[in-house]
Amino acid sequence: MHGKAEPGSPGSLREANRNRVIEALRELGVASRAEIARRTGLSRTTVSTIVADLRQAGLVVEQDGDGPPIPGAQGRPPTMIALHRSAGVAVGIDFGKRHLAVAIADPSHEILAEEKRELPDDYEAQQALDAAAALVEESLAAVGAVREDVLGVGLGVPGPIHLATETVGSSSILPGWVGLHPASEMTRRLALPVHVENDANLGALAELTWGAGRGCRDLVYLKVSTGIGAGLVIGGQLFRGAGGTAGEIGHTTIDETGDICRCGNRGCLETMAGAAAIAALLERSRGGEIDAERFIELALAGDTGCRRAIADAGRHIGVAVANLCNLFNPERIVVGGAVGVRTGELLIEPLRDSVRLRAIPTAAEDVEIVPGRLGERAELLGAVALVLHRGGSVPRGAQGAAAGGAGR
Repeated sequence: MHGKAEPGSPGSLREANRNRVIEALRELGVASRAEIARRTGLSRTTVSTIVADLRQAGLVVEQDGDGPPIPGAQGRPPTMIALHRSAGVAVGIDFGKRHLAVAIADPSHEILAEEKRELPDDYEAQQALDAAAALVEESLAAVGAVREDVLGVGLGVPGPIHLATETVGSSSILPGWVGLHPASEMTRRLALPVHVENDANLGALAELTWGAGRGCRDLVYLKVSTGIGAGLVIGGQLFRGAGGTAGEIGHTTIDETGDICRCGNRGCLETMAGAAAIAALLERSRGGEIDAERFIELALAGDTGCRRAIADAGRHIGVAVANLCNLFNPERIVVGGAVGVRTGELLIEPLRDSVRLRAIPTAAEDVEIVPGRLGERAELLGAVALVLHRGGSVPRGAQGAAAGGAGR
């Protein structure tokens, strides 16, 4: 019978190294042994030994020939490694202004199930949380998973999360959620560990994991939707700031004599470039109600006024992004969110022009501004990635692998 290895003992070191390999595979999804070695800092020999132990325990699988070719290398692509489905599943929940979505993924980052439900405007938080819990249970059953399989639940909300209290901040676009502790509310419903994050940060994690941010170390995900937010990745890790409100770019002051924002300040970027602001501007000239879906549809069909309104929004956003580039010097900015995704270059090209005009030349040259690849799924996939990137407990069966390898 194997007891727990003493801290500092060879067995403890082996167990720690094994956990590092498992955590790397959770983050990478599918990777070569060399890639795992780079991510963990372990030698290739150590990685190969650990992978062999995990494979013998049935926790990892090999995927021959699926790896990308290495430039200049001869022969076959490297053999790729992934955690087996038995290592558990990650659950993601995304709340938007008018929707609820749930996704289930295995440790190789394959999405096993994905469901979305429309919600009424300014929906009541407790009812939405109940609906989310029911949808999670339904989705787990659909993929043949049980609670014991769940590595964790990632939960996204459209507003800042205060780190110290894990409550929703006052600038949330869902007023009824302000002061709510969504992680504990969902934990109470599901009896599972829940990690909460704001939607822009989740978009950043998703694009970093699956999309236009892959391979980046310093990245901004810009969510342009009802509100405007930014998820910041520094050195490959999410940057949340002292209290969790880093990235609230929508509340950058653009015009100090402008309209009063929902946050209480004047002339915030959101009051000039958010979806509601664009719609309100167009309503004045058209004499009737218009929403984001309609003005985007008209713009894509060639409507001059709608195209101009979107371009102006892009230029306003570029002012804030130029300041961000001067301070943060990111290598890539990925534009997403409902408005950012659907308007594409109508918004992004004026945004680029504004950055080139206002950022210092070196910062403007360093940054690449690109559309997101994940569309409106980004925040939901980011909720899944939040679980995969957090590490945590060793998956089911891994303790057995650790015990089996301790005497080697």
